[in-house]
Amino acid sequence: MPELSTNTTAIVTFFLATAAVAYFTYVFVGRMKKSANATEEYFTGGRALAWPIVAGSLLLTNLSTEQLVGLNGAVYGDKALVGVAWEALAAFAMVATALVFLPRYLASGFTTTPAFLEKRFDKTTRSMVSGLFLFGYVTVLLPVVLYTGSLAIKGIFQLEMPLWQVVVGIGVLGSAYAIFGGLKAVAVSDTLNGIGLLIGGLAIPVLGLMALGDGSFADGICKLGEKSEYLSVLTQENVDGKQVSVPWPTLLTGMMFIQIFYWSTNQVIVQRAMGAKSLAEGQKGVLFASAMKLIGPLMLCLPAIIALHMPELKIEENDEVYPAMVRHVLPAWSLGLFAAVLVGSILSSFNSALNSASTLFSLQFYKGYINRDASPESIVSTGKIFGATIAIASMVIAPMLASMESIFAYLQKINGLYSVPIIAIFLLGITTRRIPALGAKLGMIVGIASYGFFTFFPVDGFHWLHGYFVSMVAAVLVMLLIGKIQPKSDEEVAVSDTRVTAPVDMTPWSGAKKASTLIVILTVLMYALLTIAAG
Repeated sequence: MPELSTNTTAIVTFFLATAAVAYFTYVFVGRMKKSANATEEYFTGGRALAWPIVAGSLLLTNLSTEQLVGLNGAVYGDKALVGVAWEALAAFAMVATALVFLPRYLASGFTTTPAFLEKRFDKTTRSMVSGLFLFGYVTVLLPVVLYTGSLAIKGIFQLEMPLWQVVVGIGVLGSAYAIFGGLKAVAVSDTLNGIGLLIGGLAIPVLGLMALGDGSFADGICKLGEKSEYLSVLTQENVDGKQVSVPWPTLLTGMMFIQIFYWSTNQVIVQRAMGAKSLAEGQKGVLFASAMKLIGPLMLCLPAIIALHMPELKIEENDEVYPAMVRHVLPAWSLGLFAAVLVGSILSSFNSALNSASTLFSLQFYKGYINRDASPESIVSTGKIFGATIAIASMVIAPMLASMESIFAYLQKINGLYSVPIIAIFLLGITTRRIPALGAKLGMIVGIASYGFFTFFPVDGFHWLHGYFVSMVAAVLVMLLIGKIQPKSDEEVAVSDTRVTAPVDMTPWSGAKKASTLIVILTVLMYALLTIAAG
């Protein structure tokens, strides 16, 4: 009976906390400035987001159970801290977003990142990239978020019910934010949940270290030093002589490119910054989120390292480590609150991807091909219907992922099929002027084909991140070759360079470069200190 009472209390606090976030989101959104244009209001939040909202939405859109569960699981399996790279190098990529990509996007008033490609290349290139984004969201991102989230909730509450029922519950709740609320509701709820996730997420390693040290935080830290090899961040093999998931040479090849794709071109992420009310606010938001990524390893990696020192947890599968740590260290009364925060992070990633997918489909395919004379209201209505459709598809696919050996590895590997060609096109689209649309299309085909080869016909001893790099280079070389053979004419370049009046104030933040330099220095320092600690 006591166990039933505890679980009931946790469930009640969970529903109360979730309802509180929904209520305050409704209140805050109602007080925000509204755009007269229905399309801009729904898809970019009326370009009224201040930097704290931009930062909070960026962080929580990224931070969900596929990271909390998946990355902690990867670190636990590695028996090393190499997974820090997923957070640390993200900080570098976000600096590039703030200084290079965001000014270009905002200056032209783009609502989607592929819109830049239509301006730079042609409409077909934009449509192909939009299609690749939608493929990735429906087959990878949305189902993975639902699956890992449902797994975590089942583990924390120890629910005796089919996984698909939890998937549907989370999916319906997340869809409500994205479909009926638009970007403002998504961004505000992200920020509110982000505060709770930051507090709760940091509490897990703190309480874990105290448990490891028999009540003493300092003793817990000392015990981590007894097996310092677990703290290795620059290694190729772990203590068992097995290859780690992120060998250090991959930091110099594919890892940086995958981060640029995710933080600088991915519609789900960049759309948050595109909703900023000025370039300065957008840069502040992106760079603040970048700085916060440096404490991300405390939530996403450290719990797994602590668990390696706790054989009493009896972890059978790597992806079980985070829910097990939560149950082990949190007091019973707080489980419901933390579960609500976790669901908030799940909803954030899910509803953000839904909102972005609706944006891409409505503005690119519906407005661009199906109904070119569509009114803003009609575009928004179509976006809602499309969002509901892919939400249902994701709920169907999610339970099928239970057969995957490593969800985090699956997410990253399959992402490469569409991210390799996309990042190649964006990088050369921004840094060159003469490459024609034909070069972008051929580069896209070569990128997909070469990455597909390395993914489905792996070469022994050749890490998939190296394959990402080789595929990226192949796509870039093809584009450069076409640009050399058949460059754009002066007239075509002039059309591409034509600028419209920016919809927001384009004055950059005066402290952007100083903040960026500090973030880079702190990232390098973190690696140096961990390398010293690992001996």
